[in-house]
Amino acid sequence: MITFTVNGIKHEFSGDSSTPVLWYLRDELNLTGPKFGCGMAQCGACTVHIDGVAQRSCVLPVSAVQGRNITTIEGLSEGGDHPVQQAWIEHQVPQCGFCQCGQIMQAASLLASNPNPTDKEIVQNMSGNICRCGTYPRIHKAIKSAAKSMSANAGVHYFTPQRAREEV
Repeated sequence: MITFTVNGIKHEFSGDSSTPVLWYLRDELNLTGPKFGCGMAQCGACTVHIDGVAQRSCVLPVSAVQGRNITTIEGLSEGGDHPVQQAWIEHQVPQCGFCQCGQIMQAASLLASNPNPTDKEIVQNMSGNICRCGTYPRIHKAIKSAAKSMSANAGVHYFTPQRAREEV
């Protein structure tokens, strides 16, 4: 039995331990924010947080998340009020929207570890997340905006993997 937490809720998995986390999230939990894009961890559409760090769920076997905390876009914040989500709306980032959940999760992970990234750090960190529509300039602006918002509200705590562990 493999046990882990998804968006603050404990789960037990007794299936094939090589099952990709993405398929468990989508097929068993109906969490459809993470998308199947390439199946090779190259596009970023399946990005989730594992213990607060952005990882590709399409190639991550369920066996690798034993005792760990998974956060999907659905669990990033209650009501979509995370500064990255708000910046995405403010800057009208999405076009088709397919990659956006992965983009947001990657950006949120970046800002959690580096609250004031340089332009170069944003480009480097986001380079593994592909957007067919080419919304990269808006993504970049939204990340800068979210960083500024988070800096201005430094005492505010958002729903994070750490808080999820404490609340369970």
